[in-house]
Amino acid sequence: MAEAGLSRATFAKLSPHPYLLANLEPSNEDVPPARSNGRAPDEARMPEVNLSSLSHAHGSSLVRIGDTTAICGVRAESILTTNIPNYRASNTESELRDYDLLVPNIELATGSSPQNLPGGPPSTLAQTLSTRVYSLLHSSKLLDASDFRIWHTQTADPTTADDEEMKDADGENDDQFGDERQVIAYWVLYIDIFFISLDGNQFDAAWAATLAALRDTKLPQARYDPDRELVVCSRKNPKPLSINGFPIACTAAVFTGKETDRPTEGKYWVLVDPDTLEESLCDESLTVVADCTGGTTAILSISKHGGTVLTPKHLRSKQLLGFVEKRWKGFADVMAV
Repeated sequence: MAEAGLSRATFAKLSPHPYLLANLEPSNEDVPPARSNGRAPDEARMPEVNLSSLSHAHGSSLVRIGDTTAICGVRAESILTTNIPNYRASNTESELRDYDLLVPNIELATGSSPQNLPGGPPSTLAQTLSTRVYSLLHSSKLLDASDFRIWHTQTADPTTADDEEMKDADGENDDQFGDERQVIAYWVLYIDIFFISLDGNQFDAAWAATLAALRDTKLPQARYDPDRELVVCSRKNPKPLSINGFPIACTAAVFTGKETDRPTEGKYWVLVDPDTLEESLCDESLTVVADCTGGTTAILSISKHGGTVLTPKHLRSKQLLGFVEKRWKGFADVMAV
């Protein structure tokens, strides 16, 4: 794949579109289709995951997918119900969304890519990723609202107040003496995701980092001190979050082999886990969020952006399902699910 003495790398930079097309549609039938980076169309980059990377967070992770690297830190803070404007004295599973108890935020480091220059305002990409992570946190029902409630029991015997309140921190109910038990506060999780390098497929990396950090998060035991009117915590026996399932995002881009608006005879290639170069050459992408826990594949969401190649028929194909299941297993293996 070189012309006039040019190396493969130089040819790829000078003519990325023809170079990718030539690799995906080789003239020699004995040569399998491949991408510019050597991966097969359905081959994803193997993820790497490290936990508890940050010492001052309640949970953290570092996720690397090729040259895309994200660090996620989860910090828990308490908020009294009296400071929640729309608080209602009834416990439902919609509390996480109603009271904004999950606050994801994404930042792109200066130098993480050529587009991220120092001193610039928050990018559209960072804001879009934050919104998508926020939406998936709620739609997937990943977390239980019960883990976020901080209970307080008003007891007539002040000598047992501390013991009763520490029981409340574990969610235990003791109404045998008719004590009034109520949710006095909630935990708020600030989920900060920081990209130190970008090479495509940022959403998959952001979600994987979020999921890994939440699985690593442990909340301290908390009780309400009525004398000081605040929540106090104990460092002993922190409690991990209850994580419902193991949803993983799988993103693919569609390469149609055209640089102009001319038709391409219906030819296209689905490139799983695209890098930055491939994303720039594709005008259609697909993200599937699935959970294969227990051997059964459950599709939680499907989102498509741009293009007209992929139809509902393609989205129901066994080939697409195979991509998703393979991607899920890759993350499950490195996170020891």
